[in-house]
Amino acid sequence: MARERREGSPWRGLWVVVAKEMADHLTSARMRFLEFLMILIAVGTVYMAIQNLRAESERFLFLKLLTTAQEPVPAFVGFLGFLVPLIAMALGFDAINGEFNRRTLPRILAQPIYRDALLLGKFLAGLFTLALVVGAVWLLIVGMGIFRLGLPPEGEEVARSLWFLLVTIAFGGVWLALSLVFSVIFRAPATAALASISLWLFFTAFWGIIAGMLAQALSPVRFGFPQEILAQANLELNLARLSPNTLYAEAVIALLQPEVRALNPILPIQLHQAILGTPLPLDQSLLLIWPQVTGLIAATILLFALSYVLFQRQEIRA
Repeated sequence: MARERREGSPWRGLWVVVAKEMADHLTSARMRFLEFLMILIAVGTVYMAIQNLRAESERFLFLKLLTTAQEPVPAFVGFLGFLVPLIAMALGFDAINGEFNRRTLPRILAQPIYRDALLLGKFLAGLFTLALVVGAVWLLIVGMGIFRLGLPPEGEEVARSLWFLLVTIAFGGVWLALSLVFSVIFRAPATAALASISLWLFFTAFWGIIAGMLAQALSPVRFGFPQEILAQANLELNLARLSPNTLYAEAVIALLQPEVRALNPILPIQLHQAILGTPLPLDQSLLLIWPQVTGLIAATILLFALSYVLFQRQEIRA
């Protein structure tokens, strides 16, 4: 039997889905808990950082609010790299299979809403919700910094922190798209959540170790020459960059620490005539992290495309 031709735009009803899903996310108990946890951590870590910075008169004080740690509390960016994937996965692990289990998916698709608009709407709603939460926390940190330090942020500090905000949202988009893939594959939300968390734990805790072992096996140091050591270190780093966590960490380092001039291992001769300790302009830092940002965006697009193909091939019965 020939498939019926679709009438109208496949994106009809997209923004209706986005508005409905955002309203559900922002009023759900799990999101309120995660938002409260993120705000609590932000206030605590930034308050501890301010205690160390109030006596300083250096540049980029507002950037140091995000990167300064005081034992036993890590810096805020350390917590953010841990919390953003959890929030993103909480937004997406039951996006599709939840509709299956509630038996509402056939009713939704019986309306003038195609699968294209439904899937993209759920993804955009999760991404916008994540952006809203992270943006609110960023504004809270800036407000605390102005109030406690008594100084307004410089223009470059604002620009760098905004880019940091965008990179964080792109990082969360990877895990949101991944959880969406598992939501399409598995009918049980608990299974989708466990699969997402397992893969996140693999990249967070184990991939760095595996990358080091692979680098030693594929590029062994036979004679101890600097070139051999450098080649092994570069291979290990390139393998580690298959993890979104590594890409995000490198981008954050270059954005929030303007003195960083390179993200790859380099020989001392390569620093000849370099003025160490001098901050890089913002455009140079952006050129430095452009491969990392591109990698995060590409991973998000590929994972969403995978979920799109899988969802289009699924059979949905009333």
